[in-house]
Amino acid sequence: MRGKMMRGLAVAAMSLLTCLAAAPPAPAAPEPKAPPEFVALRDVDPTIVQEIRYITPHNFTGAPVDGYRQPMCILTRDAAVALHKAQLSFLRQGYTLKVYDCYRPQRAVDNFVRWAEDLSDLRMKAEFYPRVDKDRLFEDGYIAAKSGHSRGSTVDLTLVRLPAFPTRPYHPGEPLKPCYGPKTERFPDNSLDMGTGFDCFDTLAHTLDPRIVGKQKANRMLLLHGLERAGFKNLPEEWWHYTFQPETFPDTYFNFPIWRRSLRCPVG
Repeated sequence: MRGKMMRGLAVAAMSLLTCLAAAPPAPAAPEPKAPPEFVALRDVDPTIVQEIRYITPHNFTGAPVDGYRQPMCILTRDAAVALHKAQLSFLRQGYTLKVYDCYRPQRAVDNFVRWAEDLSDLRMKAEFYPRVDKDRLFEDGYIAAKSGHSRGSTVDLTLVRLPAFPTRPYHPGEPLKPCYGPKTERFPDNSLDMGTGFDCFDTLAHTLDPRIVGKQKANRMLLLHGLERAGFKNLPEEWWHYTFQPETFPDTYFNFPIWRRSLRCPVG
C-alpha cells in the first residue's frame, strides 16, 4: 500500500513538472515605441557631439538613470533638423554643438523624483547642488514631476571649440568640485566656459545672471543667438536648456526607452 502511494506521488510530481516545463513563459510587457516623428539625431547630423550624461553615474543622482539604455540622442524630426541647421552655422565659426540630453522618458523623470525624495542620498551634492539644501529641490524648481524633455523637442547642450577633444570619463568616488567654480577647478569638460557646469542647481546657471560677464557671457550669448535663429527658445533658469518651437507634441509626455529599438525605422 505504501509503495503504491509513493509511486502515485512520484507520478503526480512528474506530471506537474512536465506541465510546468511545457507551459510557455509569461510574455513580458512590450516596451512602448516612439511615434514615427522621432528620429536619432545621429541620423540627421552625425557631426554633433553626443555626451549623454544620464546613462553614466556622472549626474546629480550619482547613478545611471532609468530608461537610458544606449548613449544616444533621440528627438522629434523637426527639432533634429533645426539643430542640424544651427550646427551648420556653428561649424562655419569653428565650433560644434554638444548634447548632454535630448528626449527623456517619463520613467527617468520619475527616477529623479524618487531620488529627490530620498534626503539621505547626498553623494553628488558637492558638485551639482552645493549651495542648495536637497529638501528644497522641488520648491526651487530644480526637480519636477514632468519635464519638457519627455515631449521630444527639448535638448540640453553646449558649444565646443574645434577640434573637439573628448572629455575624460568620471570615476565614481573621485573628489567632487562645485559646478559653479572656475572652469579650471570644475570637473573637466571640453565645452566653452559657460560659467557653470551642466545641470548646476544654482542661480549662477540662469542664462542672464548678471554675475556672468566677459567671455562666459559671450559664450552663452553665442549659443543663445545661434539656437534662437534656428527656432529654439531658452529656459531662462538653465543656460543649456532649449526647446524647438512649435513643438511637435506640445501636450504629450512619452515613456519609451532610449535605444534604437524604440524607433520605428532603426538604422545601424
